[in-house]
Amino acid sequence: MIVFHTLTWSDAWYLAPELALVGFALALAVLDLMLPDRVNRDWIGWGTLLGLAVAALFVSWHICDLRRAELAGEPAVRDLLYGSYLIDDFGNLLKLAFLGATALIVLASLGTVRKDEIPIKGEFYYLVLPALTGAMMMASSGDLITLFVGLELLGVSSYALVGARKRSGLAGEAAFKYVVTGGTASAFILYGMSFLYGVTGSTGLAGISRGLEQAVADYRALVYIAFFLMIAGFALKLALAPFHAWAPDVYEGAPTPVTSFLAVVAKGAAFAMLYRIFVRTVFLADAEAAALREDVSLALAALAAAAIAVGTAGALRQRNAKRLLALSGVANAGILLVPLALDTTILHASFFPEFLYYLLAYAFMNVGAFAVLTVVSRASGKEELSAFAGLYHRAPWTAGAMTVLLCSLAGLPVTGGFFGKLFILFGTVQTKAYWLGAFMLAATAVSYYVYFKIIRQMYMRAGAEEPAVRVPVPAGIVIWLCAAATLALGVLPRPVLDWIDGLFSIGADMLTG
Repeated sequence: MIVFHTLTWSDAWYLAPELALVGFALALAVLDLMLPDRVNRDWIGWGTLLGLAVAALFVSWHICDLRRAELAGEPAVRDLLYGSYLIDDFGNLLKLAFLGATALIVLASLGTVRKDEIPIKGEFYYLVLPALTGAMMMASSGDLITLFVGLELLGVSSYALVGARKRSGLAGEAAFKYVVTGGTASAFILYGMSFLYGVTGSTGLAGISRGLEQAVADYRALVYIAFFLMIAGFALKLALAPFHAWAPDVYEGAPTPVTSFLAVVAKGAAFAMLYRIFVRTVFLADAEAAALREDVSLALAALAAAAIAVGTAGALRQRNAKRLLALSGVANAGILLVPLALDTTILHASFFPEFLYYLLAYAFMNVGAFAVLTVVSRASGKEELSAFAGLYHRAPWTAGAMTVLLCSLAGLPVTGGFFGKLFILFGTVQTKAYWLGAFMLAATAVSYYVYFKIIRQMYMRAGAEEPAVRVPVPAGIVIWLCAAATLALGVLPRPVLDWIDGLFSIGADMLTG
């Protein structure tokens, strides 16, 4: 049983990862203002990496602390501010994933980002930190208010990052679209939260869960409105079809490192918020809310199927690499939504380990693919698929790593993407959601053509007229780390999944403490 208490100085230790990121962001912002213009702003990037490493150390220490508490027979969770902030394995693992992905994105940008893409690089490096802080808040929050604060902190920082190409009309259009769609999504989510608070009398997820049964009995229509407003908002945030039209334009207009951040960290944070709210309030509610649970699951499953189908079909006719990866992200968001949409009451278990496994694979293959795109576009000056022409002859090792990443995105065997999709597909079979599994299989078959368009350019098209590709050391490290991690997830899928599963208990304790 959790004992709620107010925040003390000792409790502040559990906020150390977030406080470290905020502290480094402020220090780097002041340093950027003080340094003369002639100083290379890559030093700010290395300072950002140091801040990410410090935060990761704190998160790792918290994981060890929870393991010690579990061995001592204590709850493997720490709650702050009356349960509004939870330090548990769910949040800690997602925080490590976000920190690792952000570190790879920042490292890949060092020495590769052109001045016309991000004129003031120092801003990019220290604005990433508050955005990441918002994502980490979304992973740990146990209250609607703190969840929304994290969502807005991530959103506002991301708006500025998308518009980093100050003199580009394309970037201005992308930033405007992202502000409008992000604000609209936040409005839907906040409106749904307000209804949920009104019918249950609580903003805490634990309190909402306790009051949901009575709320369904007394205010059934309002409860449905609340949850479906939030579903619409999250669908817009995650670019799930049919709310996905903004994604290709924003991804194309934003600087490539920012696009990578949106595709991996921002999307993962939105999924963390989805899990916190829906698993705690709907999927673990009492039997009286069974009809609500079934309807919400059906709506999520329909969104997942639509995203998988529309994203894959839309990517078929793309010639711009960024837009292709954006629509690939739409399809992958649908796949990541499938574990949440499955009827877990059939097995009395959660599919969160399968979700996190595929999120890790998705992070590695997308960060790596965007790093290759950064290198190729820097050499050729364009982001079309034709920029990859003859890459095998111009940079054979980079072409080999990109082949691994593309095969993982397509879901070919012995890659992390293959086993991630396979584990989720097994879940659809176990819960008898055969139609959803059929969508995944059909989309996977079609996606082979999507990703092999790039492989065909690299190996079967002449690139004699294309300039040589110079791969900076930091970008090369990121590309091969991502390719190696993708292969490692494909070679050792079961140990990784068992390790994730071992950190979670079945049922309510997983997300609520």
